[in-house]
Formats: sequence, structure tokens, C-alpha cells
Amino acid sequence: MIPPLLRADRDGIAVLTLNRPREYNALSSELLRSLHAEVDAISGDAAVRVVVINGRGRAFCAGHDLKELRGHPDAREVARLFRSCSDLMLKLVRLPQPVIAEVDGIATAAGCQLVAQCDLAIGSTRATFAVSGITLGLFCSTPAVALSRAVARKRAAEMLFTGDVVDARRALAWGLLNRVVRPEGLRPATMRLATRLGAKPPEVLALGKALFYRQIEAGQEAAYADASEIMTRNVLLPAAIEGIERFVSKSGCVGRPQPPRFARGARLRP
Repeated sequence: MIPPLLRADRDGIAVLTLNRPREYNALSSELLRSLHAEVDAISGDAAVRVVVINGRGRAFCAGHDLKELRGHPDAREVARLFRSCSDLMLKLVRLPQPVIAEVDGIATAAGCQLVAQCDLAIGSTRATFAVSGITLGLFCSTPAVALSRAVARKRAAEMLFTGDVVDARRALAWGLLNRVVRPEGLRPATMRLATRLGAKPPEVLALGKALFYRQIEAGQEAAYADASEIMTRNVLLPAAIEGIERFVSKSGCVGRPQPPRFARGARLRP
């Protein structure tokens, strides 16, 4: 039996490959279960510093498996499938490790949602994106949650209301992708970014990632209060203490700075 999901680990980078190329890596129940299991395992694996998600074949992910959806006349089963997908997206947000989408080919509906939900995304020049459910009479409601938080509101509305396909260059300009490269350069570019992230202190990245998503959803006052508390915790971590010491030593600012001295009777100008 062909596994719907492949995992390969190297140098602290876990690559999860959607492995349903004949179905354009559509998110079946089995594939979703496999993704849940791997993400759960990775969340507690200190050896994994970065996660990369990609798709085998000509597509990144074509969204939900519509054949499977059509085979579930029971509303409870359909609700369970959509809830499973939404729960997976939330797990990616809560995962302490940064997640990179490596996109080659189409990413539509829930596949576009997956790209939007990943922390970072790199696409090849042949990558395309769409939330095209509207053309089938099915508004992409759950993909809208991730998409509207990744791109500007009117850009998201345009994609959701029209179902139009967006190419890689436009996706980059709109903020859905971090960078676009030629197909042959996609894997090297992804691994370079993953390696850079993997070299950062994992406890600091985990702390920062959690704060990043919390403050986006909070009001400005609450966001600053939360961020101030996290900064306080962060500056006391060993990685921050060592980093500050390195910076101070290199800049020559050793010891406490002395207050400025002024001549007697001197007046300060405003």
C-alpha cells in the first residue's frame, strides 16, 4: 500500500511530502490523519528544528478530495472531515518549529489554505494559487480564514469571490509567498531557508512564533502587554544572554556607560 504521506529527516529538518500525485495530493481523510500523526510527533521532537511541507508530482495540493466528499451524504461525516482539516491548520500554528511550504504546481482551495497557514512559503515560477470553490457553488469558507490573514483583505476577497487563478509572481506581490524561484532552484532555496532557521535558538523561535500569532489576533494594547512580557522572558534566556554578550564584546561597549559631564554653568538646549 502506498503511504499518503512521506517523511524524511535530515540535519534537523523534517520534510513532509504529500504523496497522492495521481489525485494532485488532494487531502483525503487518510492523508489528513497521517498529517495529524506526523505533526503531533514533531511537536515533541527536540531533534526537529524546522518543518517543510511539499507535494509529490505536478501539484502541491488540490484541496479536499471531492470524490470522497461526494461519497459522504451524512452531514456529520462531512463536518468531521472539515473539522479535521481546521484542527490540522491550528496545529501548524501551535507547532513550536517554523513551517515552510515548498510549492511547485497548483495549490487550490484547502491546498491554498495550507500554503497560507504555513509560517513561510517559497514557490516555483510554475506555482499557481486559487480558492476556486465559488466556481463549483462552494464558497471556500475555511480557506478564507488562513488566506485573509496572509494577504490584504481586498486581495483575499478578490480570490475568494472570483475563484481566479493567481500566478506565483502575483502571489509574491500579494504576500502569499516569501519568494519565487525557478523550478530547478526550488529545493535548494527551501533548504537554504530551512537551514538558516534551524541555526536559530529553537526556544527563542518557539517563543516568538507563539507570540507572533497571538498578537495578530489581539487588540493593540493587549498585544503590546503580551509582547512586553515575552521580551522580558526572552532576554533572560541563555541564548539571549550569550547573544547580547557577543554583541557588546564586538562593539567594544564593555562595562557601564558613564553619564555625560557638562561644564559648570552650561545650559542644555532643547
